Amino acid sequence: MDRKWQLLALGFVLGVTALCASFVGGMYFQHTDARKRLWELIQTDPYAYYLSPKIYEVFTFFETNNEADHRMRQIMKFGFPGLDDLRLYSDFVLSYDRRNRVAHWVCEHLQADSIHPNRGRRGRNPYQPDLSVPSNFRSELSDYRRSGFDRGHLAAAGNHHLQQNHCEDTFFLTNIAPQVGQGFNRGAWNNLEQYVRSLVHRFGSVFVCTGPLYKPNQRAGGKWAVEYEMIGLNMVAVPTHFFKVIMVESKLQLGKPYMEGYVLPNAPIPDGLPLRSFLCDIREIEHYAGLKFFDGLRRSALFGSNYPSESRVFREFS
Repeated sequence: MDRKWQLLALGFVLGVTALCASFVGGMYFQHTDARKRLWELIQTDPYAYYLSPKIYEVFTFFETNNEADHRMRQIMKFGFPGLDDLRLYSDFVLSYDRRNRVAHWVCEHLQADSIHPNRGRRGRNPYQPDLSVPSNFRSELSDYRRSGFDRGHLAAAGNHHLQQNHCEDTFFLTNIAPQVGQGFNRGAWNNLEQYVRSLVHRFGSVFVCTGPLYKPNQRAGGKWAVEYEMIGLNMVAVPTHFFKVIMVESKLQLGKPYMEGYVLPNAPIPDGLPLRSFLCDIREIEHYAGLKFFDGLRRSALFGSNYPSESRVFREFS
């Protein structure tokens, strides 16, 4: 009799254990599937990203190693400047402008490891079109050939050396825009990229948003118009200016994160002109770009974001 009850008790315990294991296993797989479906939804509907943190709270029993999801949440920690045709690469996020065949903006989160010079390097023929962009909206290498413009990076290759694919992704043409070579891409713009990396070395965590601007010109009679050149059979727009908005996450003066913005004309810039002459009120950049930078932070919580006395959004050079 005792033996019988022992077997029944053992069977009961094993049954309960199996039931619990099945329940926990089911929860895990449901959690994984829910995260996968949510990630797929974010790819098609960027607005879902704003809801995802609240949804994830329901699934905090387990952690999953979705590297792409984790990296996107790191880079876009403080919000999206805009939500048009979002594209996630291995180490940066961009919004693609199908009409102009260049990005609206590119966002990066830079840390010391990512800018180490002895890691990822460009390949022999690094530039390539992004075949995930529909062909009728895509720029091609032939558009830049003999155009008179450099293939200028928005997310600089020098910012993404942690892994080889991080560096290679910066050479997709979705991250490239036509830039004047001498005096700009190989001059002031390169200096600005190096300045950003110096901030990373100094403070450790820097968020950067980069993109094109198209200058309005005042015509006779007081009316305004936007005019810019286009290159290649695919009619790739040549921006009149480029902006770079920088946010240093580390606590600095007044105990606030530091934020500053630059606007440079896509033209030869004299070598001796200091970068700080291109400092711009970030509200003006937002106005002309139609974007909102680091919207997850109250502007009053930032130090150094406005330069009303120094702002020169559209500086000219003869």
